[in-house]
Amino acid sequence: MDKTFLDPPKLIKNPSSVENYSPESRKFTGISSLAISPKGRMWATWYAGITPGEDFNNYVVVATSGDQGETWEEVLIIDPDEQGPVRAFDPELWVDPEGKLWVFWSQSIHKEMDKHYDGINTGVWVLTVDDAEDSNPSWSKPKRIIDGIMMCKPIVLSTGEWVLPVSTWQINDGTKAVISVDHGQSWQVRGSVNVPELFRNADEHMIVERKDGTLWMLVRTKYGIGESISKDKGYSWTSLIPSKIQHPTARFFIHRLNSGNLLLVKHGPIDMKIGRSHLMAFVSKDDGHSWSNGLLLDERKDVSYPDGQQTNDGTIYITYDYKRKGDQQILVTSFSEDDIALGSDRSIIEVFKRRKIISQGGKK
Repeated sequence: MDKTFLDPPKLIKNPSSVENYSPESRKFTGISSLAISPKGRMWATWYAGITPGEDFNNYVVVATSGDQGETWEEVLIIDPDEQGPVRAFDPELWVDPEGKLWVFWSQSIHKEMDKHYDGINTGVWVLTVDDAEDSNPSWSKPKRIIDGIMMCKPIVLSTGEWVLPVSTWQINDGTKAVISVDHGQSWQVRGSVNVPELFRNADEHMIVERKDGTLWMLVRTKYGIGESISKDKGYSWTSLIPSKIQHPTARFFIHRLNSGNLLLVKHGPIDMKIGRSHLMAFVSKDDGHSWSNGLLLDERKDVSYPDGQQTNDGTIYITYDYKRKGDQQILVTSFSEDDIALGSDRSIIEVFKRRKIISQGGKK
């Protein structure tokens, strides 16, 4: 029987000795995510392939670091069927309030070599590790939880419910809020936002709960970032409108900080739409109605897809990719909320110095 996107993938543990999955064999490396355990063990994920693109060869890589990102070990490969037709892609990491590590990714099947299938032909999968401090963990059995693509972090609401941003791309009402009321044992669509067909792209939406209890959704669109509000914890949403935050058609990252302020990582200044360069970090003290000056994290062209986490000591860690088909770098840098407030040349230089390579594909 042919492999389908509904079948569980292979889990290849400690893959460093498997030639087909070595960093040197890769011609595509990108779209990273980062999560950190309560005691500081770092986890990173991204997807890769032996052909230079987002295609049927894609598989997910999971790596870990026990020395604050100085060195990394690849500990797991998630691959449905090696060279296709099923791909694993768009992974995301999250450590839940009880210290469990969650690895999310998507699987879809390729029936044509030049086209990948998203939306309802794609499923969100998950596996977990009971203790995110464990450098050599036992991985749970992969489980398909819902149709769609999920590539931005979940959040925990004030009600204790968990919210996943899941999309079924290119259809009406495809930008969804998926809820778990039982700590991830089950998931249901609670509500959705419609992106008008003219503006639909890869939704890649994120949700934050504002201090007044409303949910604020930001959505990737063809014009940049759209926004919608829910006053009933995700059951109903206002019509999508363009956000005042200017951005290219690319993923961004928004996160509630320990201070209660919001962090936003995007390309370029708040009020300027540029290409995929100049990753910058901003802080808002009024739930996204206004933003600070930005701290430059990486000025180069072809840096993209920020994701990260703040640790208990206040350090903010951000991962992103650089030249997915060229240098194939997955990077991480770190800074504080004070660094953003200062926004000085000295702060920028320090952030540049803290930049570390998690993975680099294609190099012998």
